[in-house]
Amino acid sequence: MIQKIITPFQRFVKIESFSGILLLFATVLAIVWANSPLAHLYEALWEYKLSFGTEDLMLNKPLILWVNDGLMAIFFFLIGLEIKRELLIGELNSVKKAAFPFFAAVGGMAVPVAIFVFLNKNPETLQGWGIPMATDIAFSLAILNVLGKRVPLSLKVFLTAFAIIDDLGAVIAIAVFYSSGIHWSLLIYAFILLGILFFLSYMRFYSKYMFAVVGIVVWVLFLKSGIHPTIAGVLMAFTIPISQRININVFTRKMSVIMEGLKVSREPKAPILTNEQIEQLDDLEDWTSQVQSPLQHLEHRLHNWVAYFIIPIFALANAGITIGSDLHLDMWLVVQIAAGLFVGKTVGVSLFSIIGEKLKLVAFPHGTNYKNIIGIAMLAGVGFTMSIFISNLAFVEPDYTDSAKVGILVGSFISGLFGYLFLFAISDKPKPEGEQGVNEIEERIL
Repeated sequence: MIQKIITPFQRFVKIESFSGILLLFATVLAIVWANSPLAHLYEALWEYKLSFGTEDLMLNKPLILWVNDGLMAIFFFLIGLEIKRELLIGELNSVKKAAFPFFAAVGGMAVPVAIFVFLNKNPETLQGWGIPMATDIAFSLAILNVLGKRVPLSLKVFLTAFAIIDDLGAVIAIAVFYSSGIHWSLLIYAFILLGILFFLSYMRFYSKYMFAVVGIVVWVLFLKSGIHPTIAGVLMAFTIPISQRININVFTRKMSVIMEGLKVSREPKAPILTNEQIEQLDDLEDWTSQVQSPLQHLEHRLHNWVAYFIIPIFALANAGITIGSDLHLDMWLVVQIAAGLFVGKTVGVSLFSIIGEKLKLVAFPHGTNYKNIIGIAMLAGVGFTMSIFISNLAFVEPDYTDSAKVGILVGSFISGLFGYLFLFAISDKPKPEGEQGVNEIEERIL
């Protein structure tokens, strides 16, 4: 039973860890490429315009906007699926479970924003207050995974849970504060379509093709309405049903019937299937689709695409800062963002977590202590993907955008380095295989 619960999470951690490595590679490649003799090709690639649509409705955007508005909507769709799953059946499905990561996430959002606003001296850059809010789960888990068995699994679960709440906070900030010039009529149409999908989901009806078509329409309506289209991805995710149409027991019984049918109609010497066998396999495909949770199935299908393709492409498109004599950085903006990420996350996550524990509002998971929490708080300052995304929304001026990205890179690097060194210094050497984990996991789950 314990293994069934833990194994999927361990698989998730491995995916996110390797995604972090790809993300680092894509970031380094973007910076090297943007400062190489082939820099003109880098600029030309992302400025190349692609058009889709008809004469009446034409979308004509540079490739970088198709990445930031289009591919990232799929990233946000996956975030929405993860948030819904965690709220309904995961680490956030009860007050007791959600309290600890919630306290940490609130501190991890509020303190970085407060530090940024306190240090800000330029009204033109104040719009960047949301940049240090979020934690990059891929990078942070990749760093944590390097420590291996030196850190308990409960710390990885904690990091994942509060990073998801951080993402939710960032999504709300984008929707409320980083959208402008709203066309309410288009937004109303989008919400009518979303309402229909919510109703169909409530009635336990789901068609992936219909949901996909409606999802594209909703994305276009959000794009044209002035609300950032990635928010459509999150809202679409909330319409995906989590319940199976049949339970596993019914499916198992039906499988037995189908297998018996295949045996009866089997003709060993025939090079092709009989009509009876084809009908049995059609039944198998139909019953298999019914036993799968649509939300779980989509999350499983999309996770590798997002982790191994979309996020690295986003980094490659957005991390290419040209470093040269003509680069004009607002060094104070760099300091604000770096301080918000490293100092803000370290103080905010650890302080709010410890205060919550002292007030008996939360309880630390088995195997964690104050030092562990401080180390995780440092790692939380790795805010690459979502931070860069918000910086693109916050600033139009290239100098401010470049300064923000430099601040994000500096703050994330310092957070990752100090978080790793701190956790390595306070952790024990890994125990021999078989001596660790079982009691810790049992207590945590119970």
